[in-house]
Amino acid sequence: MPADLAVIGLGPYGLPLAQAAVAAGIPTIGYATGPEAGSLSPAELRRMRSTGFRLSTDPAQLGRVRTAVICAPTPRGADGELDLGQVEAAARTLAERLRPHTTVILESPVLPGTTEELLRPILERGSGLRAGRDFHLAYSPSRADPGSRDHPQAHTPRVIGGLTPACTESAAAFYGRLTDKAVRARGLREAETVRLLETNFRHVNIALVNEMAVVCHELGVDLWDVIRCAETKPFGFQAFRPGPGVGGHGVPQDLTGHASRGLRMVELAQQVNERMPHYVVQRAAALLNEHGKSARGARVLLLGVTYKADLADQQGTPAHEIAVRLMELGASISYHDPHIPAWHVLDRPVPRADSLYEAAAAADLTLLLQPHRTYDLQGLSVKAQLLLDTRGVTPTGAAHRL
Repeated sequence: MPADLAVIGLGPYGLPLAQAAVAAGIPTIGYATGPEAGSLSPAELRRMRSTGFRLSTDPAQLGRVRTAVICAPTPRGADGELDLGQVEAAARTLAERLRPHTTVILESPVLPGTTEELLRPILERGSGLRAGRDFHLAYSPSRADPGSRDHPQAHTPRVIGGLTPACTESAAAFYGRLTDKAVRARGLREAETVRLLETNFRHVNIALVNEMAVVCHELGVDLWDVIRCAETKPFGFQAFRPGPGVGGHGVPQDLTGHASRGLRMVELAQQVNERMPHYVVQRAAALLNEHGKSARGARVLLLGVTYKADLADQQGTPAHEIAVRLMELGASISYHDPHIPAWHVLDRPVPRADSLYEAAAAADLTLLLQPHRTYDLQGLSVKAQLLLDTRGVTPTGAAHRL
């Protein structure tokens, strides 16, 4: 069966799209731009293949589809800017095989203007075709919620902005096969800026509640009860909860150097969130001290070292910095995570606990960083000598909360 869709990049953006496409009955090619294809388990790959998916390393296959979606990752570079190298490479590969009437969509996180100013010239030069006349060009911000069972792609509205109205409609027709609602933006830049706003909204609000956690601890106020009460307000409030830091693939951007004035609130939020691993270690050391123990030589068990619960993804996880800081204090660390069979910090293997309860009982302090579904939080709170819950998910009074 000939493929109708090519998903270029099978990481955190491309893989959910490919899964949604084959679930909707769209024959799909997955073209990896890096080692991210390894994130597919053999069982997942078998299921997807049975419904019209195939992996390909042959660039010629990209010229045989009606729709090509670039989902290459754009990690933060050493200068703090988004690294668009994989997007550029994907575009060059596609351009050499691009046929007339193809719809090309970019889903990777980028700054406003990238689709038209970077992607369009690469595609036009490599193909000899003109965007908006010979092929359609659009942007749609990825809205995958990794690990969530509450927000399936089929019921998550998709925003689409095209180079021309016809480009927008062509991309909307494609996404209309995946979701029950396609939202049309005015153009490319508006759609790109939706991604910017959504990502920064998350980081700014997490920063606010993280600062509230620090202040409430100093005041002796139960922030978790405050949030419980506040979220009963039916308007003007959305509940966010504090944590040990912010990980994931959504990189906040303050637009400094891209606009006459940057987003100062985003820059400040980033500073707040980046301080949280240090604050968690401070709280951990203080708790140990209150119980007559020093951080030096203390046995500390870290639970859940991924960036998000129920995922094997460690992108930007605060667990790494927390582990480093604890080791600098002289603590002896170990970890437990059902999704991570081996973990290295500072190029050294961290001992993995086989039995969760036995490890928690033996540790001087247990730090709950991610509440994976497999964790029995009630049982854990009983077994642990001293438990610091950074997510506020243990029964009230059963643990110390952030």
